[in-house]
Amino acid sequence: MIEEGSKSSKSMVEKRQLFMEMRAQNFDVIRLSTYRTACKLRFVQKRCNLHLVDVWNMIEAFRDNGLSTLDHNAEINVSRLETILSSIFYQLNKRLPTTHQINVEQSIGLLLNFIVATYDSEGHGKLTVFAMKAMLATMCGGKILDKLRYIFSQISDSNGVMVYAKFDQFLREVLKLPTAVFEGPSFGYTEHSVRTCFPQQKKILLNTFLDVLMADPPPQYLVWLPLMHRLANVENVFHPVECSYCRSESMMGFRYRCQQCHGYQLCQSCFWRGHASGPHSNQHQMKEHSSWKSPAKKLSHAISKSLGCMPMGEPPQPVFPEAAERPQDLAHTTSTLESPSRLDEEHRLIARYAARLAAEASNSTQCPPTDLSFNFDANKQQRQLIAELENKNREILQEIQRLRLEHEQASQPTPEKAQQNPTLLAELRLLRHRKDELERRMSALQESRRELMVQLEGLMRLLKDEEQKQASQTGSSPHSSPSHSASCTMPMPIRSTSAGSTPTHTPQDCLAGVGDDVLDAFSQGVPRNLRNDLLVAADSITNTMSSLVKELHSVDDGLEDEEENLRNGREKVSSLKHSGKRQSTPSF
Repeated sequence: MIEEGSKSSKSMVEKRQLFMEMRAQNFDVIRLSTYRTACKLRFVQKRCNLHLVDVWNMIEAFRDNGLSTLDHNAEINVSRLETILSSIFYQLNKRLPTTHQINVEQSIGLLLNFIVATYDSEGHGKLTVFAMKAMLATMCGGKILDKLRYIFSQISDSNGVMVYAKFDQFLREVLKLPTAVFEGPSFGYTEHSVRTCFPQQKKILLNTFLDVLMADPPPQYLVWLPLMHRLANVENVFHPVECSYCRSESMMGFRYRCQQCHGYQLCQSCFWRGHASGPHSNQHQMKEHSSWKSPAKKLSHAISKSLGCMPMGEPPQPVFPEAAERPQDLAHTTSTLESPSRLDEEHRLIARYAARLAAEASNSTQCPPTDLSFNFDANKQQRQLIAELENKNREILQEIQRLRLEHEQASQPTPEKAQQNPTLLAELRLLRHRKDELERRMSALQESRRELMVQLEGLMRLLKDEEQKQASQTGSSPHSSPSHSASCTMPMPIRSTSAGSTPTHTPQDCLAGVGDDVLDAFSQGVPRNLRNDLLVAADSITNTMSSLVKELHSVDDGLEDEEENLRNGREKVSSLKHSGKRQSTPSF
C-alpha cells in the first residue's frame, strides 16, 4: 500500500511538473494571445525535446510501431503510448552525438503526462490513433510545409481531395493544444472553425490547402502554428540595435520597428509586454523583423531589386502535383512493435533502412513521389541556378568591357610615339596612302572585270544561239548562203550591269567599252572563231589583276620594312638614353 501511494504521488508530481515550470516562465504577461500561445507551446516542445525530432523521423516511428495500418479512430492505451514514445526518444539518442545526449526517461515522462492531460482529461487511459498522430506531427521539429503535407495525407481521400469531416476532426484534436496551455478562450474549437478556414465549400486539393494554411495572415484558429515555427527560427538571431524602451544595446529574437516614429525600435520582450516611451504609442503600427541587415546590405539589396537582378513575386511554397499519390510500399518492413532491446541492435536498423531505400528506388519509376518522401525544393534550386548564371553573365560582361577599353587605348596614338621619329612616320603615312590608292584601284578593276565577264558570258550565249540557228537553216534550205542567214538573224540584246537601261542595238553597239579582241571578233564580215578571242580577253584581264596584286604585296612588304626600321630606331634611341644616363652618373 505504501509503495502504491508513493507511485501515485510521484505520478501526480510529474504531471504537474511541466505546467509548474511553464508558469514560472511568466508567459501570461504577454499581452497578445497569439504570441502567448506560441511561446507556451514552444516551451513545451523544447522541454520535452520534441524540437530535436524531425517530422520525417516521427513518420518513421509511426510506421515502425504499426500505426500506419491502424484506423484513425482506433484507440491505444497509455502503456502502448509510452512504448511508442520510448522508441522515438531512444532512436533520437542514437542520432545525436555523445556530447548532446538527452535524458530519455525524463523526456518520456514529461511528454506522456502532457499528452494524457491534453487528450485524456477524463482519465479513461486511452486516446485515438489520429489524436496522437496530429499532436506529435504538430509539436515535433521540422518545416511547417512538411508537417502540413503529412497532415493533408491523413485527411484526404484516395483522389487527393480533402475530406471536410476529417479536417474538422483534425481541428478538434490540434486545438486541444492551446486549451492545454490555458489559451482555450482564444483558440478553442467551435462549430464554425472549418467554415472560417475554408469559407467557400469547394474541392480542396493539396496546393489549395497549403496556400490557405500558409497565407499571411493564416486562419485565425491556427495563427499560432506558423508563429511557433518563426519563434524557433529567430531564437538565435542577433540584432546590433538599441531598444528604445529598455535601452538594451542589442536584441535577440524578433525586432519591431514603428512605422510612424522614426528610428523607434523595440525588442520582443518590450513589445510583447506593451511597453512604450516618448511619443510612441501601442496603437502605432509595428513591423516585425526576423533578421538584421546592415545599411550597406540594404543598399545593395535595393539596387539589385531595382536592376531586376532578384526574382520578384516568388511563390510562398513550391507547387506539388494535384493527383492522388500512392502510399509507399511497406511490405518489406515489419509492422509489429519491437522491444527496446531489439531497437538497440544497430545492424538490424541499418538493414531495414537499406531495404526501404532499395524498394523506394525500384518504385520511383512506377509512381510519382509521395507526400511522405523526401522532396527537395525544386524552385529553390532553380532560383540558385539562375542567380549563378546571372553572376557569371555579369563577370563576362565586365571582362568584355575591360578588353574593349584596353583595345581602344592601344589603338589610339600617343604623343610619345609621334615625337620619336617624324621622318619614319611621314614615310609610313605615304606608304599607307599609296596602299589605299592601290586598294581602290584594285576594287575598281575587280568591278570592271566582273562587268566584262558578264558581257562575255552573254556573248558566248549569243554565239551558241547563232551557230545553232545557222545549222538549222543550213539543214532546212541548203541553197541559202551563210551571209544571208546571218543578216536575217538578230542576236538578243545584252544587259550590262553598268548601264542604266537595256540596249536594243546590234552586238557591235552592245560591245562599247569591251576589249579590242572582242571588237575584232565582230568587225569581220565573215564569222570567225570567237572562243579563242574571248579566252584571250579573259587572260589579259587575269594578267592585269595578277600584276596589280603583286604591286599591292610589294607595298605591304615595304610597310613591314618601314615598321621594322621604326622599331629598330626606337631601340637605338632608348639604348642611347640609358648609356647617357650611365655616363652622367658620378662614380666614387
